[in-house]
Amino acid sequence: MNGDAAVDEMQALFEGEGARDYLGEPVTQAEHMLQAAALAVQAQAPEPLVAAALLHDVGHFRGLLTGADLMEGRDNRHSDTGAAWLARWFGPAVCEPVRLHVAAKRYLCAVEPGYHDRLSEASRFTLGVQGGPMSPAEVRRFAAHGFAADAVALRRWDEQAKEPGAKVPAFQWYREMLVRLMSD
Repeated sequence: MNGDAAVDEMQALFEGEGARDYLGEPVTQAEHMLQAAALAVQAQAPEPLVAAALLHDVGHFRGLLTGADLMEGRDNRHSDTGAAWLARWFGPAVCEPVRLHVAAKRYLCAVEPGYHDRLSEASRFTLGVQGGPMSPAEVRRFAAHGFAADAVALRRWDEQAKEPGAKVPAFQWYREMLVRLMSD
């Protein structure tokens, strides 16, 4: 599948499954991911991290278990599923922050006082399903990962990207960047 066809498939996810409610949040799944990408752009993140922010929750659509399953208390491992799906086209600079963004939530809850209290109600619920705050040994392993800092940045945008009615660029705005990243 060429880059344009792959991006068409991703855009179809945003317009299809992405138009549904986002797991107890006041935005759709597509609005959430588009807001995360806009925050990454605003932070002047490198393009692979912008792409990761844009695509970080595609695993809610691609796995055997969906986001609805997660909200019913079954871990859908969407970060792993999404990263594996994206690896068909992108390298580690896009896929690893996606794969680690749930771990980054667990990490931040373990190391940053008050982070847990800033999570939305839905995010606190899923934290419990996803294993809760990391143990000290897990914290050390996560912090040593080469993409830990990118995953933490993505996680922070993830938590902020839940504003109803926020004006952000549409998926199409990212198209050329995504195709370019596929050819790198």
